[in-house]
Amino acid sequence: MFTGLIQQVGTVDSVSPSAHGMRLIVNGQGWSHRPAEGDSIAVAGCCLTMVSWQTGMLAFDVIPQTLQRTTMGTLVAGQQVNLEAAMQAQARLDGHVVQGHIDQTGTVVAVKRASEGGHRVQVQVAQEAQDLCVEQGSIAIDGVSLTIAGMHADSLEVALIPTTLSGTTLGALEVGDRVNVETDVLARHVARLIESQVEKQLDCVLQRRAAAQ
Repeated sequence: MFTGLIQQVGTVDSVSPSAHGMRLIVNGQGWSHRPAEGDSIAVAGCCLTMVSWQTGMLAFDVIPQTLQRTTMGTLVAGQQVNLEAAMQAQARLDGHVVQGHIDQTGTVVAVKRASEGGHRVQVQVAQEAQDLCVEQGSIAIDGVSLTIAGMHADSLEVALIPTTLSGTTLGALEVGDRVNVETDVLARHVARLIESQVEKQLDCVLQRRAAAQ
């Protein structure tokens, strides 16, 4: 579990095919956190297990399912990624509950750069994510905990403060970039509960109709 508050921006050192899918090496030098083998690290919002750490170099094995659902498969050497260590149970939750389980990737369709906190990014998302989003609700984009500032027909908009622009990779986003999107886990559970109840009620109606015939 994570908070969506980025602790360090790392740089992809290398990507290479492996027996497990892909071996990803991230340069995390300068990060005060010293992870141990087996620790969970959110890389661009995606929860990965660190397999080794040597002098600031973090190694991960990325499986095919993760490569298909996230932007991990498009990473290249030199690209920057947001890093966050898993939250400890006694830690203060300053962002929102982020699992590191990416729902889908979105595409940046507009970037509005302005001073005094007017920087906004619009991200196109599929209907499944759109249905779980509300204005002023929470969302994680590339692992960054954000508040939804606006909703559009097939996209959502977030406002980025200067701290986010300077301390994460979001300040460098351009139109056409793909990003990892994780909707609020509480919204997903509520939606699934409602869907389950509707399905049960529909089954009851169909059974009653069948019995009456």
